[in-house]
Order: sequence, then structure tokens, then C-alpha cells
Amino acid sequence: MTHFFSTNDSRLAAGARLILPAIWLGLIIGISLIEAPLKFTAPGITIPLGLGIGRLVFGVMNWVELVIGVLLLWAMLKSGVDRAYRGVASGLIAVLIIKVVVIRPLLNRRTDAVLAGVDDGGSALHLFYIAADGLLILGLVAALVLAVRRWVTIRPQ
Repeated sequence: MTHFFSTNDSRLAAGARLILPAIWLGLIIGISLIEAPLKFTAPGITIPLGLGIGRLVFGVMNWVELVIGVLLLWAMLKSGVDRAYRGVASGLIAVLIIKVVVIRPLLNRRTDAVLAGVDDGGSALHLFYIAADGLLILGLVAALVLAVRRWVTIRPQ
């Protein structure tokens, strides 16, 4: 059992390549797919209140995603990562950067305009955020499949 992973791969890095995508996937499912749509159906929630809560929740979520992304990058750079996992993880990091650096600031400006009464809130910008999360979900599932396959196929020597 000493050589469960290749000698150049640490148990911590290999475990992180499995656990981090699972946590990240759960975060997106919980916040983007469950909390966000349900928030506006709660009694007494107004558009300004819902937007304020959403801005806070998604801001924190994006910081958590960035931390997970950095940790995943570290785990990916450790030895023992095949080309497929490296490609998927690189794609995840790229989509995350676009989501946080490009899309989120545009959505924040739009939210400011809605809260100031200058805009009615109808926008396709949310579709870009949803598309980014969709790409992340697909990439995270792929990363999980690759990581699990690696765990299953490696045999003790």
C-alpha cells in the first residue's frame, strides 16, 4: 500500500484532485442551481433585497471558487497528472477567471443600475454567467471522472 500513487505524486495532491472538484461542483449546484432561483420565490423578497442577497452570496462564492481553483492548480502541477486532467483543470481555471474578472463586474454594474432605478433588470448578462457555470459543471464532472478513474486503476505494488 506504500506505492498507492506514483512515487512522484503525493497523497495530498492526488486527494485534492478528487475532493476539490467535488466540493466546487456541490457549491455551484447549491448556490447557482438551487439557492439563486428559489430566493426570489420566498415571501417578502423584493427585487432590491434579492439582488443584494445575490450579490453578497455570489461574491463570497466566487472567492471560495478562486481559492478552490488555486488549490486545484497546485494539485494539478504536482507530478502524476495526465494530459487529459491537466487540460480539463486548465479549462476550469480559464472559465473561472472569465466568470470572475469579466462577467461578474458587468453584472455588478447592472445590479447597481437596477437598484438605482435606472434599469428594469432585463439582461442577457445572466445567461453568460449561467453558461460559465454550465461549462464549469461539465468540466468538474469530467475532472471527477478522470480523478476517480486514476484512483481505481492504480493498484498497490
